[in-house]
Formats: sequence, structure tokens, C-alpha cells
Amino acid sequence: MLSKRVVALARNRGMIPRSTVGILATPQYWELTRRAQFHTTKLLKDETVKVPQMAESISEGTLKTWQKKVGDTVAVDEEVATIETDKIDVSVNSPAAGKITELLVNEEDTVTVGQDLFRFAPGEADESSGSAAASPEATPQAETKEAVEPKAPSPKQEPSPAAAQGSSKVEVKEKSKPVPASKDGGKVSTSASAQATPAAAKGPTRNENRVKMSRMRLRIAERLKESQNTAAFLTTFNEIDMSSLMEMRKRYKDEVLKQREVKLGFMSAFSRACTLALKEIPAANASIEGDEIVYRDYVDLSVAVATPKGLVTPVIRNAESLSFVEFERELTALGKKAKDNKLTLEDMAGGSFTISNGGVFGSLYGTPIINLPQSAVLGMHATKDRPVVVDGQIVIRPIMIVALTYDHRLLDGREAVTFLVRVKEYIEDPRKMLLA
Repeated sequence: MLSKRVVALARNRGMIPRSTVGILATPQYWELTRRAQFHTTKLLKDETVKVPQMAESISEGTLKTWQKKVGDTVAVDEEVATIETDKIDVSVNSPAAGKITELLVNEEDTVTVGQDLFRFAPGEADESSGSAAASPEATPQAETKEAVEPKAPSPKQEPSPAAAQGSSKVEVKEKSKPVPASKDGGKVSTSASAQATPAAAKGPTRNENRVKMSRMRLRIAERLKESQNTAAFLTTFNEIDMSSLMEMRKRYKDEVLKQREVKLGFMSAFSRACTLALKEIPAANASIEGDEIVYRDYVDLSVAVATPKGLVTPVIRNAESLSFVEFERELTALGKKAKDNKLTLEDMAGGSFTISNGGVFGSLYGTPIINLPQSAVLGMHATKDRPVVVDGQIVIRPIMIVALTYDHRLLDGREAVTFLVRVKEYIEDPRKMLLA
């Protein structure tokens, strides 16, 4: 049976006493080391990491990026790969420290839960990093080989222990692609010079660039088309005078920011107005399941948030019980998670009513689309100064156009219009929300 010291030496982790340095150059030592390495490779097998369980409704995804490559070291819980699903991105982390030995799938490949993803050799990350020649334990071995087979330094490069073979191979690889010279021995002529010509000199181009749709974009398209084919869409519009709400925000926003460290916006007021209107019109907070209508006494408010990968609708639970400040705090946290791509399935699951604010992008009018199985969605738009008639006088007021798209299978026109009028009344006189 091999001793622990020999096994440790084979793994380049053992301490070499001075008394044994003299035998390192003997053939018997290297034969013993070879045998030790053969046996320890069986004991120290690479571990295989599989595609993790993502959610009950998600069984597959697309391997988007490898953060590590073969030979890289990883620490415990360090991210190795990212899997894109139709809802969220899932990070695959290393279960232990070690070195990546094999990547079993390629980027853009479809992977399923439980599939082998990559292999790694467990071990301390700091010990496995770097080249073998750079580690102190491997120095005697390198020196012995150099003593047996002395090498003359390259005239173009000074000898370096860390550049034993790897860098020289790279140089050979780069030099193995010489630029062909012209037959007359003149200057080299390549296609690169032709490509360097400005595009304007070539005239207009008609290039096309095909990009594969992401899983999230495919899912969004599928869901929107399903909504369009299922619900009986109808949209009603109204105008809201934002003067009172803007005055209230202007008066208290600095105080709220100083005391609560929260920026007071318009979304909290619209959230409160909608939750109060939903109490009066419960069908706008309901959904159809089979041949039944599900009514709710709570409001899980979905808020549309634009991200680089697409529109997502994280949910603020029990929005009817939140104050303006509490709602703004929840909204800020979800918005940050969405922009950092940190949303979880729990953050987006459910939702009984949706608010979409296209006004932040400058939209003046729009018909939002229902997020099934919900029955209605409120669309906010940009606030613009407009001439309006107040008490028989033409005055300039900040006006926002709001739109309510509703499922006519559940809501009649009277209910939908009543809902939007209630929202208008609450926003135009925020004090009413305190009395509701």
C-alpha cells in the first residue's frame, strides 16, 4: 500500500524534506511517483455537476454562457454557467472548490433537468491554480528534468519556468499562419486591405443579421398570442388631471426621502387607487378557471418592468394593505432585481391585476394587453400640458391618458368604465383615498 507521503507527492501537495532532495533525480523515485499518480487518479475521480432543478413548470433551458473554461479554477458556490429559461436565468454554481476538467455541453445547446453539465476535480482552488512549474512542490521535478536535458534559451526570449511549453505552443500556432507574399517579391497583398475601404466608398449595403430568439422572448410571444386568442379584448380610455397628485408629491417628496429613504412616485398613488376601485368592481380582480369565476379579496399587483431581455411582471403581494411608502419600497426592490437579472419564479408567479406605465418611455396612447389569466390591465401614459376647460375657463393642466383593457367575458362596459372613473377620481383628489 502506498504511503500518505508518496500520494501527497504525486498530487504535488507534499512537503519535501531536505534529506530526500538528493534522490529526486533517481529513476526509482520517478517510477514510484508514476505509480502513485496512477493510483490516486482512481481515488480522486472528477465530480459531475448536473443541470439543477429549476422549477416545477420548467424542465429544460438553453445553456447561454460558460463563465469558466477547461482548466479554470473555481471556488465554492462560484458561478460556472448560466441557463436561460422562458421565465428567468438560472445560475449553475460549483458545489466545491476545484478545477474544471470537462464541459459536457456547448453554448446555445438545450439542456434538461438532471443532465450532466460539466466535470471538475475537487481540491483547493489556490493549489490547483497556475502552472505546475510555478508551484514550489513542482520545482525539484522541473530542475531535475532540466539537469538531465539541458535546454539552450531561445535567442528571442529569455527562459522562464512558467513558459515551459504552453507559451511556446501559442507562438508556433501564431507563426504557423504566415501571410502569403506576392510572387514578384513585392509588398504583401491581402483581402484585409480591401476590407479596410470605407463602407461609404462601396455604396449602400443590404446586409441581414439573423439572431436566434431567446427563450424569454419566445415565451412572451407565446403568452401574448395566447391572450389575444383567448380573451375578448376591449379597451376604454379616460383623461386624468394630475395637478393635485403632482402638488402633493412636490410638497412631501423631500420629507419622505429624508425620513424614509424612499423616492415618492406616481405608481404608489395609482396602485392605491386601483386597489380601492377593485373593491367596488371585484370582477376586474377575478379570473376564469374552466367554467368557474375565481373572485379574490386580495390584490396581488403585477407591475410591468422593462429589462434588456424583455418585459417582465414581478408581483407585489397584498398591495391593498400597503401604504404609499411601503409600496414604493417594494417596487424599488423588485425593479432593482429585474434590472440585475435576479428575479426568481416566486417574484413573478401569480398576480391578479396589472399596471403598465408606458409613459416613462414617452407613450401618449396605447392599448395594453391582458396578462392571462387576469381579466384587466391598466395602462398609464405620459403626462403632458394640455388646454382644458375648468369652471368655464380654458386653463393649462397636466393631463395623463389612461387606458383599461379588459376581458369582456368577465367585465361589461359599465363595470369597466366605472372602474376607470373611480381611478380618475382618486388621482384627481388624493384625499378621497384616505376616506375610502
